[in-house]
Amino acid sequence: TISDPRSESALSHWSLPAVERLNPGELPALFAPGRDALETLEIDDQLMIQSLDKVRAALAAARPKPGRLRGSLLLAGTLSVLVLAIAFIPGALVDHTASMAPPATRLAVGRLALNDLSLVAGAPCSDPSGQAALGRLSTRLFGPGAPQLVVLRDGSAQTLHLPGNILTLHRSLIESANGPEIAAGYILAEAERAAQADPLKPLLRYAGLRATFGLLTTGRLDPDAGTGYGRDLLLAPASVVEAEPLLKRFAAAGLPSTPFARAVDPTGETTLPLIEADPM
Repeated sequence: TISDPRSESALSHWSLPAVERLNPGELPALFAPGRDALETLEIDDQLMIQSLDKVRAALAAARPKPGRLRGSLLLAGTLSVLVLAIAFIPGALVDHTASMAPPATRLAVGRLALNDLSLVAGAPCSDPSGQAALGRLSTRLFGPGAPQLVVLRDGSAQTLHLPGNILTLHRSLIESANGPEIAAGYILAEAERAAQADPLKPLLRYAGLRATFGLLTTGRLDPDAGTGYGRDLLLAPASVVEAEPLLKRFAAAGLPSTPFARAVDPTGETTLPLIEADPM
């Protein structure tokens, strides 16, 4: 409130938050209740000028800052997007790459994985007569588009599946069995596992984001990206295959399920549905 010191009558009322200094750094200081105000006030008292500046600074600090809230929201939104990207982009990229990979690319990647697997499970059987027998067995079980069967010498896994429609089986399934029924049953079970989960996805997750992106853009997987995958594949526990879809495969192949069930569990307790519902 600006008043006449003699009569003490009010000459004008200014809102403190509206007060501005029109000539910062100059004397006498010139204040006004806004840039476009018609009234102005000259002050040359340093204490008064400092007091007004202090009051104006305190009021400015307490004034709402719309830009600050907007910046905070923008920062929080950016951080949220980054967290979501870190959490979901790798999985989404793997899924997209796997869905876009043509059969030729899948086969090339599967052969890379088989080469790495051979380092820990031994070189696959390459005897021509053996390959011919495996080819006839695969065609007998699956018909057109049958997977490639590969026999490995070592390792703890009885069967494995790789990209490119490649199924591996341990030599013991052939050398220690009387007839092909047990090996055929293991092959059908592994084919069902491959149908339930795309074998390319775990390999891409192992290879990493850069190698996956390279496969998506160039159609080729860096050979070094799969180094060591075979060892992890051998150590990974095999997923459980439900009896119902497996029995459908046995029925479609015209193959008895009992020999396989007895090979998995000689007591038959855990494989009883495969014995009781043997389609043959």
